[in-house]
Amino acid sequence: MKTTVITIAAAIVVATGLALHTTHAQQAGIKRSDVVRQDLNLAGHEAIQVRVDFAPGAAFGNHTHPGTEIAYVLEGSLEYQLEGKPVTLKAGEALFIPAGAVHSARNVSASNASELATYVVEKGKQLVVLTK
Repeated sequence: MKTTVITIAAAIVVATGLALHTTHAQQAGIKRSDVVRQDLNLAGHEAIQVRVDFAPGAAFGNHTHPGTEIAYVLEGSLEYQLEGKPVTLKAGEALFIPAGAVHSARNVSASNASELATYVVEKGKQLVVLTK
């Protein structure tokens, strides 16, 4: 009985680790670095900041978030597709992305580009949900 419980617990830990790895899997030419994660005084919500670095021409496909995102471009130029409409931002500019809005981002610079993504999301939900 004890061996069964330990085996089940180990399987849950491995499955959870794989799910988290899949959620935060890096795409070619894109590096996501967590900056901060903090509970808010808004019940069931948290703030998350992530630095996203894009190699020249790198793109992150269509996806959504379970809350609001504010994308602030730190360097280079990024073209976002927000609900099918293109928006190009250069360093020092920001974009408000509503909860659940389908969007993507692509580095349109000849050099590296990066953004600071700030999310206010429902706690415990998958941060990035890939869509078609």
